[in-house]
Amino acid sequence: MVPAVTSIDRQSPLPFYSQLKEIILADIAARGLEAGDKLPGDHELCERYEVSRTVVRQALQELEHEGVVRREKGRGTFVDDPRTSRGFGGALVGSFEDIQGGAGTQHSRVVRRGFVPASTRVAADLGVEEGDEVVEIERVREIDGAPWAFTRTQLPRDIGEPLLRAQIEDVSLFGILEREYGVRFERARRSIVAEQAPDQVARALEMSPGAPVLVMRSVSFDRSGRAIERFTGFHRGDRSRLDVEVQHAPS
Repeated sequence: MVPAVTSIDRQSPLPFYSQLKEIILADIAARGLEAGDKLPGDHELCERYEVSRTVVRQALQELEHEGVVRREKGRGTFVDDPRTSRGFGGALVGSFEDIQGGAGTQHSRVVRRGFVPASTRVAADLGVEEGDEVVEIERVREIDGAPWAFTRTQLPRDIGEPLLRAQIEDVSLFGILEREYGVRFERARRSIVAEQAPDQVARALEMSPGAPVLVMRSVSFDRSGRAIERFTGFHRGDRSRLDVEVQHAPS
């Protein structure tokens, strides 16, 4: 086993901040630190490794960008969990609204939108005829500038057509349809499975084809029981987790 680096090699061509990153990573692994554990402060790192504050800040900024650490003003630096459960809530809201409650900067950008013929599966889920035109919208959700989820939404033509002209970046499709067009979502049927990323999804999420993704599939219905939205969300497996809360049922 190669021994972990524990000091800055001042003869190495690697920048000091890059070496310090590796030292911090090795320290986290060696001590078995977990999400929420506190790391040494900037001043302590400067003294321990005899480097400048600038070196420490650059190393920590890169680790923060990579999702390894979390820096909180006035509190310090903590090991972070790069996976997020945002977007997997059970509430009947769009996944953009789900992640608004989490930390980080969220952004949703449109990849494609338009009419497509309904496949056999889409037609069955939406209650339309195979080959009928439905509206399809593809978006990429980002958190702190990193792609997190690729989503594909299909809607019956009469429901979804207004969304082809609407501004739908950084907003919930649920919200637009309810507020502006009076579409009322009553319930949804959802499933979550682990799969391998198809090529299109892998490219959009900057992953290798076949890399693991958590896939949420959902069909939403209005009060009359009509299917009004079909949603598929592919979430990066290395940046997502599914939290489940259970409680004892009364006997």
